[in-house]
Amino acid sequence: MTFAVLPADAGRVRVVVVGAGPMGRAWLHTIVADDAIELVGIADLAVDVADDAAGEIGMAALPTGPDGVELARRTGAQAIVDVTVPAAHHPVTLAALRAGLPVLGEKPAAATVAEALSLAAAAQLTGQLFMVSQSRRYNDHLFAARAAAQRLGRAGILSVDFFKAPHFGGFRDEMASPLLLDMAIHQFDMARFVLGADPVSVLCDEYNPAWSWYAGDAAATAAFAFEGGERFVFTGSWCSPGQETSWNGAWRLSAERGTVLWDGDNPPTVDAGGDGAGGADGAGRVAAPAAPGDGIAGSLREFAVALRTGAEPMGRVHENILSLAMVEAAMLSAREGRRVTLDEILEASLATALGVERDPEVRAVMAGWASPRDALRAGV
Repeated sequence: MTFAVLPADAGRVRVVVVGAGPMGRAWLHTIVADDAIELVGIADLAVDVADDAAGEIGMAALPTGPDGVELARRTGAQAIVDVTVPAAHHPVTLAALRAGLPVLGEKPAAATVAEALSLAAAAQLTGQLFMVSQSRRYNDHLFAARAAAQRLGRAGILSVDFFKAPHFGGFRDEMASPLLLDMAIHQFDMARFVLGADPVSVLCDEYNPAWSWYAGDAAATAAFAFEGGERFVFTGSWCSPGQETSWNGAWRLSAERGTVLWDGDNPPTVDAGGDGAGGADGAGRVAAPAAPGDGIAGSLREFAVALRTGAEPMGRVHENILSLAMVEAAMLSAREGRRVTLDEILEASLATALGVERDPEVRAVMAGWASPRDALRAGV
């Protein structure tokens, strides 16, 4: 499915940021540093917080308000950057899409797969781009690991260890599944990117160490089967002090003609059995193709390019939903102690979305899908 692009003479992309909390402020600093983007407003239900954020970036006179769409209309914005809490992603993004505004949203696409399917249908209905910023894909070393994997033939097992001990405070400390829902989606999405394949099923064990400061389960092991027979195993903890891994995790890919190792921070290394198939130099380092940019700056840049050219960006909602579905499948598997298929999650989520959708036109789009997986593969 194509999406609307800006006029050729549109110049810088004019955006309103919705959400002025800590992550919103990180986005604000990134936006004002990008010559292709013009920040024209900040929206937050707490307008004084938006005003404070504007002052923090040296733009105290910037228009602010409680409603992103109203502020976009008032300032002539051409797009919304949604950096609200996950529970607000669906109403904020839906309102923007229905107002004819493309959206770049923080991950996850929505609080649930059902809500994400609704947003995919809304993007299809309106012809507007909804792109999810899965920011850890924007990493030169990850691109190099993927390139090496492609040269090593069929993948067998891709594994990642993730051990950190952050004291966030706030909503993460109270979440039911903080590691899986707020962090593991990054590694799940990165695994899809490295393997160039999609998941079929998962068996997951989730638990909370006795010393954990989180209310919900902060540790998990999830083993996914992928459509080509590959396996992806995630093992992690968010209450593991000492010898912490990178925020990206520590990766190992075992493939047909060799192995790729990546510590998450430095360039990956490859052992191709001495035949050079991995494309490494003499030190075993992999030649690194460039990512479109780094972190949220990369996703912002790709969003702007997509709006100008119509080029398909990473993280477009229909492509991103399976990463969120991996999270819900892992959580259900842990709760019920059984293997869960991704299609089970997608079908149940579509049924839920159809049952609760208040917009009849959005509901009609979803009702017309032969199956959610087929609709996502077709780019809805």
